[in-house]
Amino acid sequence: MERNRSVQKTRRTPSGAAVPSVALTEALYRAFFQEWAERGFAAISLERVAARAGAGKAAIYRRFSSHHDFAAAAVSALGVQIAIPEDRGSLRADVLVFLTGLRAVLRHPLIRRILPDLHAEAARSPQMRDLNDRVARSRRDRAQVLLDRAIARGELPAGLDRDLALDLLPAPLYWRMVVLGITPTRAQLAAEADAIVAALTAAGRAQD
Repeated sequence: MERNRSVQKTRRTPSGAAVPSVALTEALYRAFFQEWAERGFAAISLERVAARAGAGKAAIYRRFSSHHDFAAAAVSALGVQIAIPEDRGSLRADVLVFLTGLRAVLRHPLIRRILPDLHAEAARSPQMRDLNDRVARSRRDRAQVLLDRAIARGELPAGLDRDLALDLLPAPLYWRMVVLGITPTRAQLAAEADAIVAALTAAGRAQD
């Protein structure tokens, strides 16, 4: 009886291979993004990713079935996330906060290098096209909130072409930062917000 109690006390919850470590999974995500940014998706080596994370290659295969599965999980966990800004009382103020948050995301050196490669891979691979579309939908879903508020305030018409409006919101900043490699100042960001609001207002009038 005493021996059974002793055995029960020494038993521990399985670890390692039996229970994937959350910390190791996050380290693998970071290593995957670093490898992607440095070499491009097509040249990613899972051996190098595992080494960067201080793990063995088996740690990757226990979690992900392929490069594409790994990419989808990594982007979902650590990908581009733009928080929905609090209502600032006007479309212009909301747009400026949105652009400020987007600028913070695009300033990250890994993201600035990964996004163009993701778009390029999307043109060649159905799996990467699906991933690219998911990233775009996530960003557009958040931006929808800004349009809903502006319509509720009467700043934009209910019949606004939402697809066009959602294209207009991030496009100038994305072009400047990711394509041209220029980070705008606060004053330039404010001017960009004014231009976007003017464009959205004009687009709204065209729908009347």
